[in-house]
Amino acid sequence: MSSSAINQQLTTLYEQHHTWIYHWLYKKLGSSDDAADLAQDTFVRILARQQQLELQQPRAYLVHVAKGLMVNWLQRKEIERTYLEILVEQPAHEHPSPERQVLIIETLTEIVQLLAELPYTVLLTFLYAQLEKLKYQEIADRLGISVSTVKRNIQRAYLHCLNAMLAAEDI
Repeated sequence: MSSSAINQQLTTLYEQHHTWIYHWLYKKLGSSDDAADLAQDTFVRILARQQQLELQQPRAYLVHVAKGLMVNWLQRKEIERTYLEILVEQPAHEHPSPERQVLIIETLTEIVQLLAELPYTVLLTFLYAQLEKLKYQEIADRLGISVSTVKRNIQRAYLHCLNAMLAAEDI
């Protein structure tokens, strides 16, 4: 299908359902501005996919896309809230610029999303090693796994992060 046909389908989808998805998001979020932003992001996401849009249930599809965006948005807001709470505890002269704060929050969000792709035990193993600086035997004892499994889990987490970095370089 040509890109002009896909654009026409998206235009029709937007015209017929934008108001509806906005109201759906507004009910979930309670904020007109946030609902408007996420409604727009929903259609931007669909446009970026450049796929045929002959949908049997367009509202179900829009809800599916919007829910994913809303979950990411809520997660980012939680990371931002937590970061700002920690920042308040620091001396004012050590606060990064507002631009740098945005970059830090974006980076933290990407890290959380990346680590969330790992199986739970692998994630815990990795976090115990990286954040709490536990020795392999301590991690094994805490999780009730063998030291060799701890090593495998850490290796798996490192490879996952490395693959994500290599994939990002290809973009």
